[in-house]
Amino acid sequence: MKRYLPFIIIAAVLAAVALIVLLAGGSSTPTSNTNQNLLNIPYRTPTGAEPPHAHGSPNAPIILEEFGDFQCPPCRLLHPVLKQIEADYDGRVRVIFRQFPLSDMHANALQAARAAEAAAMQDRFWEMHNQLYEKQDEWKAAPNARAMFIDYARSLGMDRDKFTRDMDGEAVYNRIIADGQRAHALGVNGTPTVFLNNRELQYDDIRVSSRLRSVIDAALRQKGL
Repeated sequence: MKRYLPFIIIAAVLAAVALIVLLAGGSSTPTSNTNQNLLNIPYRTPTGAEPPHAHGSPNAPIILEEFGDFQCPPCRLLHPVLKQIEADYDGRVRVIFRQFPLSDMHANALQAARAAEAAAMQDRFWEMHNQLYEKQDEWKAAPNARAMFIDYARSLGMDRDKFTRDMDGEAVYNRIIADGQRAHALGVNGTPTVFLNNRELQYDDIRVSSRLRSVIDAALRQKGL
């Protein structure tokens, strides 16, 4: 699994219900700055979209916060790993997903983020989240991915007209912007990026399931659990 780094840092502006997303400089290889990866989340960092998209107990001692891109292949590979970890660590791990579409690299990433947020307006975020990753090969190069996302919404039992309106709505854009602002403040520069209890994990610790489990187990031991 190879981490994807954007070319420009996300910065978005709402104007006449239009979203401009820019992604900050980097390469297509993971960073290796250990000190940077272990930095605490700064004081007064933007909270991101509220409420966040989260799975697991709100009282879980371990919080995994992922910044992801639905068109990013490494994110797709991480997807089942996080699902299994949440199941195996039931009640002890909470998973939060944040939008970080690398639209300069992935033509359909921003539209996919919109689709997921529109699904959330009908309480179907995680269902759409799963569809987008599991069917990534179907839509990643599609000339009209939007139509495919509408079909996914219909297959998940959503109101098609509401879903279509919400994809273009201000509320959806605002959530993507809020997550982008949080990512920018935290220095996120690639996907997937994962924080464990406010500390950024090294990429090598999330790309292998056994290593991520070891990090989680160590964090639980530190808490006496």
